[in-house]
Amino acid sequence: MSFPPHLDPPSAPGGIDVPRPEYPRPQVVRERWLNLNGTWQFELDRGDSGLERGLRDRELTGAITVPFAPESELSGVGDTDFLEAVWYRREVTVPAEWAAVDGADTHVLLHFGAVDHDTTVWVDGTEVVRHRGGFSPFTADLHGVAAPGDTVTVIVRARDPRDARQARGKQATWYANTHCQYTRTTGIWQTVWLEPVPAAHLRRPRITPHVASSAFDVVLPLSANRPGHTVTATLTDADGVVATATARADVDLAPALRVVVPDDRVRLWGPGDPHLYGLRVELRDGDGLLVDAVDSYAGLRSVAIDGQAVRINGRAVFQRLVLDQGYWPESLMTAPSDAALVRDIELGLEAGFNGARLHQKVFEERFLFHADRLGYLVWGEFGDWGVSGQGTVGHNQQPTASFTTQWLEVLERDHSHPSIVGWCPLNETHQDLHDRLTVLDDVTRGMFLATKLADPSRPVIDASGYSHRVLETDVWDSHSYEQDPAEFARQMSGLADGAPYENRRPDAAMSLPYRGQPYFVSEYGGIWWNPQAAAAAGNDTAESWGYGQRVADEEEFHARFRGLTDVLLGDPLMFGYCYTQLTDVFQEQNGIYRFDRSEKLDVARVREVQQQVAAVEEADRAAV
Repeated sequence: MSFPPHLDPPSAPGGIDVPRPEYPRPQVVRERWLNLNGTWQFELDRGDSGLERGLRDRELTGAITVPFAPESELSGVGDTDFLEAVWYRREVTVPAEWAAVDGADTHVLLHFGAVDHDTTVWVDGTEVVRHRGGFSPFTADLHGVAAPGDTVTVIVRARDPRDARQARGKQATWYANTHCQYTRTTGIWQTVWLEPVPAAHLRRPRITPHVASSAFDVVLPLSANRPGHTVTATLTDADGVVATATARADVDLAPALRVVVPDDRVRLWGPGDPHLYGLRVELRDGDGLLVDAVDSYAGLRSVAIDGQAVRINGRAVFQRLVLDQGYWPESLMTAPSDAALVRDIELGLEAGFNGARLHQKVFEERFLFHADRLGYLVWGEFGDWGVSGQGTVGHNQQPTASFTTQWLEVLERDHSHPSIVGWCPLNETHQDLHDRLTVLDDVTRGMFLATKLADPSRPVIDASGYSHRVLETDVWDSHSYEQDPAEFARQMSGLADGAPYENRRPDAAMSLPYRGQPYFVSEYGGIWWNPQAAAAAGNDTAESWGYGQRVADEEEFHARFRGLTDVLLGDPLMFGYCYTQLTDVFQEQNGIYRFDRSEKLDVARVREVQQQVAAVEEADRAAV
């Protein structure tokens, strides 16, 4: 499809000298911005004593390439030991021409896409922001500290304590990578950038599609209300203006607009036809003069639950998902380039998947941008691993209050992306149920309710696999890495009788009872196959690891993949699956592709299996 050029703005000035130069927030675009990626001063602080030793107030001894984490090759540091704290320093000149935005009242915003894990930022010695969490964005308003034309020194300290209870995702909690845990990420790992805004400005729009009424609800949070101000949203397509809506901006802190699409301009977003409308939002003063504006986009897409079916735009679309870990050999959790994000989606589509579960990590927003324009279904997830084994049996999961605060920041960032068709706050929270409520019960329910309150338009699963602790969770699932298709079919046969396969220990349940929700197997397969690594490693699972018995050859891989997948495609009560996984990741050798994204097996045969019509799709077609 063609994508309106103004919705993918040009990269930062500097070209090849600025790593990851592309615009980092593609759904809220302003014309003026400054990319701060590149070389920063850097220093390790293994004892987290840097503040006492004066690191904030002096030049640092090393250098790093931002936005790549110091554990990565592309950072230029490549230190994979535990890093209790790291420091960054850079002089920044705010463009003088930004004064045109609002004169002396221009606010310069300093944005961080993600920094792992506890961050403090100083500008010219003034602390401007603190933030906890390694997956969500945060911003410092530098008004009164840095103005257009000023040159200031930015200092960043990121703490990443080895033994703290914190959300880490797949980052290893012991020195070496092992099984399905990988090299750690500390400090800055997404783009750092500046933008100027007026004192009264637009914050991130919240765009919610409504297919039933052919409309978009657009909520426009404001930094301040001014007498006579108005907001206008203009929806466009390739033929020009589709619809507009205007409201006063002087009485509501978050004016809400409904933009109705005329019948002859309605075009739904979905796999195969990911149509996107352009959306421009303007804030004007009482004289009609432009105060602030952002460019965005929107997809008209619905998600609904009908009994045990999950429907997209009213139809049963079997969700053929792949588990995407979002790691690269040279750059870890940061994509080495924007093209690498696109390529992962293309690889999934080429293998016959129509979407992905974005696993144990909050992906860069540009991944969602590309998923939006390529019609790739995704489930948004939080990287909650890192708090297991913290107590006795029945109390071994110890998530903290910051899980909920971080997750709310993620929901705010990602609400408007049409590619997201479901939310998954937690993963594999394996803990026995018993007669007392625990912190896991509180956090699971809290994150579920927070998600439903923040976004009632999408289904939410309370936790993927193992421990369903919210009776009214929208979706139920299980994880099964059974490698024998016949035994796998036996496991899954109970769904027809209302007793689906659940993850549990032989002598203890982990989940509250199933209540007839839509059901899918959100992790299966994980077939262990990498011919070169297998031959070299022998039985050394530290070098080559996967689930179950390793297949003997590629032919056995394809037979096993077909056998397992046919069980799920053929179940009329199953709405989807998620295969583990898209690529090998370090020692975990169970990807469809190698870690470097090269092919290791006949992808066309994988695609052919998945192109079969699923039973739920067959029933849907018959009903039309």
